[in-house]
Amino acid sequence: MPNLVAVIMAAGKGTRMKSKLPKVMHLLAGKTLLEHVIGAVNQVGIERPLVIVGHGREVVEASICERTEVVVQTEQLGTGHAIMQALPYLEGVQTVLVLSGDQPLLKPETLHALIKLHETQGVSATVLTAYLDQPFGYGRIIKSGESLVKIVEEKDATLAEQQIKEINTGTYCFRGSALRDALTKITPQNAQGEYYLTEVFDIFLRQGEKMQTYRTADSHEALGINSRGQLAEAEAVFRTRIREHWLSEGVTLIDPASTFIDAEVELASDVTILPFTRLLGKTRIEENAVIGPQTSLENCTVGCGSEVIYTVAKDAVIGERCHIGPFAYLRPGTKLEAEVKVGDFVEIKNSWLETGAKVPHLSYIGDAHIGKSANIGAGTITCNYDGVNKHLTKIGDYAFIGSNTNLVAPVEVGEHAVTGAGSTITKNVPAEALAVERCQQVIKEHWYRKKMK
Repeated sequence: MPNLVAVIMAAGKGTRMKSKLPKVMHLLAGKTLLEHVIGAVNQVGIERPLVIVGHGREVVEASICERTEVVVQTEQLGTGHAIMQALPYLEGVQTVLVLSGDQPLLKPETLHALIKLHETQGVSATVLTAYLDQPFGYGRIIKSGESLVKIVEEKDATLAEQQIKEINTGTYCFRGSALRDALTKITPQNAQGEYYLTEVFDIFLRQGEKMQTYRTADSHEALGINSRGQLAEAEAVFRTRIREHWLSEGVTLIDPASTFIDAEVELASDVTILPFTRLLGKTRIEENAVIGPQTSLENCTVGCGSEVIYTVAKDAVIGERCHIGPFAYLRPGTKLEAEVKVGDFVEIKNSWLETGAKVPHLSYIGDAHIGKSANIGAGTITCNYDGVNKHLTKIGDYAFIGSNTNLVAPVEVGEHAVTGAGSTITKNVPAEALAVERCQQVIKEHWYRKKMK
């Protein structure tokens, strides 16, 4: 058995969220609350924490089962009862780290310091605490010197105890043997009829066992998410952390307050992000790229030196030195090689544009392969859907597609071929050929006067 095991409590419903979604599955900066806690635990060297699930267990399990050991709490009878369900996994474990799945602001360095202090001092329990200017609602920490005496809940605190600003964050380190023993002695003797984990501290006190605290310098780490308001508060704190991190890594944020960057986004140095830009999911931006203003990229890759302005893109790959926008829409499956231009009011879906290809404006390109340096005129449409199936349009290297061309797939235009403006192309065009498809123009003189008579 490992010497250190983490147990994450994630079985609660979170009624104050007023949501069908389990509380720990709500998103913060692109990741669930629970994923944030698991990530912090992983960074202190615990690869597969125990996660206690209950309400909405199918949804929670589906999102974490590959990275954790799942423990089911069939009835939600309190935090102490939750940890009891994990006891079979804790036999012989020296140190047990207990966390809540709704505290996404916990930092790995704080957890590491908590564990180190606990293990070097040899106490039965160490409580992570924080100072709050407004501690209402939190359990207060009562100490004698540096030793923990007890945790007093708000409703049980005297007037003097209510003035204490050091609070219990709900994150603990336990000596495994002491925790297992104490859990056998807690009782549901309270108004809710639940087993409270904090009762183990009273048992330790009665048994004369030593307890201590470790106080985090960042009080935001104590924030547990129980409402939409608290979720918004945590979101603001976390996104500020993200922006400060990237600023320190050589990224330019012209207006940090209007820039939104998800937790898993990766940015190289000398990237510039302009105002009102959202970088979501697993987006990666390479050096010297300029993104924004008013751009939203989700799960995209942007190559070195590219410029993406007033654009919405999802699941797209943008190569080096590309120029995208303004007002472009790149849908899933878009792959742009180097030096591609996608101009204003262009939509691209599931298409591959090779180096130097240009779609300057007012076009729809779907299910297409466009060759090197091909030039797509304004108003071009790939007619890729026949009502049942999608079909491929292939345009060769250096081809020139005239304005307002309809390409009815499946169809292929060869290298250096040209289509005349206003054509509807239904048959393959050989390399170096000109394809023109137009009805003969008819002019009726004096038509207006005759109509009016």
